[in-house]
Amino acid sequence: MDGRVAVVTGGGTGIGRAVAATLVARGDRVAILGRRPEVLEATAGELGCAWRQADVTVREQVRAAVDWVVAELGPGIDVLVNNAGGIGALDDAPLEEAERVWDEVVDGNLKSAFLMAWATLPHLRRPGGRIVNVSSVAAYSGRGGAYTAAKAGVAGLTYWLALDLGPEGVTVNAVAPGFIEDTGFFGGGLTPEGRQSRVGQIPAGRPGRPGEIAAAVAYLASPGAAYVNGEVHHVNGGWLFGR
Repeated sequence: MDGRVAVVTGGGTGIGRAVAATLVARGDRVAILGRRPEVLEATAGELGCAWRQADVTVREQVRAAVDWVVAELGPGIDVLVNNAGGIGALDDAPLEEAERVWDEVVDGNLKSAFLMAWATLPHLRRPGGRIVNVSSVAAYSGRGGAYTAAKAGVAGLTYWLALDLGPEGVTVNAVAPGFIEDTGFFGGGLTPEGRQSRVGQIPAGRPGRPGEIAAAVAYLASPGAAYVNGEVHHVNGGWLFGR
């Protein structure tokens, strides 16, 4: 496994940071991408990985970032982890505002994964390449508005790419996290009552941790997962069972 080239989007904080740290610890050469250069630079300095600012919803920035990875760490790419994303509230917004939020959330979670995968394909190692997408329990619970739809789309994207790339020795899988703390996902907006309500639904009796998601991603990205393809791996403490 030593020396593989891995790209992690949204790699500056939370789950993405934990994934990058896990892959670096396994000996991979990791590049993290994101929109906040100060966060990326700090994380890269701590982990010992490469970084580049990129908005992965923008085609030209995606193309430039992938070209940079290949030039700096390549020549090929072994692992792509599509972790970038975010939420947005529709509530009772008027149509114009609802459309803006919808586009922002779907672009951030789904379009970004498609663009990164498509741009990476010419450089992806065959056989042995790995794509791991980050979906969500929301895709299966139906709770979360545009975020639910976008993360369900991530699962569909995973199935499509798995069928197309499987014959070339490339696997494409997804991880669907449940309630994970220490990620900044709620932006400080989760009340103690809301937290307790969520924890009360989890048989494990606690939230998950970013490192637990990273461990699942690292397995799916590993050579040992060569016969796992087109799967959505649920990591939610038993909150919701997968299909």
